[in-house]
Amino acid sequence: MTWLRVALALLVSMGLPITAAAHEVQPAVADVTVDEARVEIELRVAVEPLIAGVNLSEVEDTNDSPLSDENDALRALPPEELSAALTEAWPSIAEGITLRAGETDLVPELTAVEVPEVGDVEVRRDSTLTLAADLPQGDEPVVMGFDAELGTLIIRQIAEGEAYEALLTAGALSDPMPRTGVATPELGEVIQRYVVSGFIHVIPDGLDHILFVLGLFFYALAWRPLIWQVTSFTVAHMLTLALATTGVITIPGDWMWLVETIIAASIAWIAIENIFGRGERQNIGWGRVGVVFLFGLVHGLGFASVLSEFGLGQYLAASLLAFMVGLEIGHFTVIAAAFLLFGLPLGTSPIYRKAVVIPGSLVIAAIGVYWVLNRTGFAGDLPYLT
Repeated sequence: MTWLRVALALLVSMGLPITAAAHEVQPAVADVTVDEARVEIELRVAVEPLIAGVNLSEVEDTNDSPLSDENDALRALPPEELSAALTEAWPSIAEGITLRAGETDLVPELTAVEVPEVGDVEVRRDSTLTLAADLPQGDEPVVMGFDAELGTLIIRQIAEGEAYEALLTAGALSDPMPRTGVATPELGEVIQRYVVSGFIHVIPDGLDHILFVLGLFFYALAWRPLIWQVTSFTVAHMLTLALATTGVITIPGDWMWLVETIIAASIAWIAIENIFGRGERQNIGWGRVGVVFLFGLVHGLGFASVLSEFGLGQYLAASLLAFMVGLEIGHFTVIAAAFLLFGLPLGTSPIYRKAVVIPGSLVIAAIGVYWVLNRTGFAGDLPYLT
């Protein structure tokens, strides 16, 4: 497979951002309790990148950060030392947490830290932090959020048998959480939030999505096969997420390496099929659509590990549909950009396949193969590059 080695060497020499796991950076989960005088938050999060100062809005895997060495060193610390490092860094971390009652800004106090023992340092470990703040007199509701640099936040409020849950991305804030009962967002707000979240799941957070969809684009310029492929991928992805959200399926953490390996292999497979296929396709190709659907199910598992512990509140169906719409918009945004860059100027040229499809698919296949090697431990000492 000389061409793969050549393509991979070119990627490494160019310094392209290559990561092994598309979903290594996972959301933090905050369980919020609000009463008349106090707000308490149980926050489950990997604290090592927060202490190291990794900008989680810019990377999908902490190995892609220039601060990865500091993050890895923190992963190796025993619980008491990591807890001490967190306590020291907490004032700067807290600046990135928005906590407010009405117009009053609150400073979350770190009241307890529970850090697991050191395990496999290559795998993230989630610590449990207890935060608290006194509320001003009155009945103003509480809002909470993370700055984008701290990553995505799942927030949950449960009271009096009711539940409010939200997935907050790109620095978004929660709905107002009252001191009695739970937040009750409007349906329109929920739809807007999850359309945006679905889009962000692709652009900029989903390099695996982007590469896979580009692989579909290079299969054919004809719109019918392209639309069928992209839509089947989106529907399959959402089917897995829906099953995870409703608790029908769960993915143990120690199986995620296999899911990520299959995701990487799917990217390589689609690209290699483009290279050794029969050129431009005008027909749908139902076999290809079926393969794409199966791969879409696996891609959904990469995010299902998050949603398996997170419902979407009282608007479950609407939230899932809105998220799917956001995914589809993201996928077709990638397609539109590829068409403007490659299809429009060169699509009718006799050299399109040799000049665009094969080189582009080579690059995608090389990245997919590299990811497979990293996930299975066969990549040796090849570095993660930024």
